[in-house]
Amino acid sequence: MPERPEIVCICGSARFVAQMRAANRELTFAGVIVVAPGEADGPGTDEQKTVLDALHLHKIDLADRVLVVNPGGYVGESTSREIAYAHASGKPVSYTEPV
Repeated sequence: MPERPEIVCICGSARFVAQMRAANRELTFAGVIVVAPGEADGPGTDEQKTVLDALHLHKIDLADRVLVVNPGGYVGESTSREIAYAHASGKPVSYTEPV
């Protein structure tokens, strides 16, 4: 294992929680530090969503690269903003499926 493991930030739609968990598990067992979106038991308030969205951008800042979990090629509005932020920050972005 390298001195400092790679850090990957997972991005994707909340509808793909199961797929993001699977990606998290796979990366973790490969020796990667994973930062992922926060999870809620149900829909949160607009204020909570704003906080989570801002927090996730900080998670991207911590990462070496971003992995977008996008079954069927789907990328929603929030994820698109995160991808744009990652690109603007110079972070490499990869996808689980072709866009």
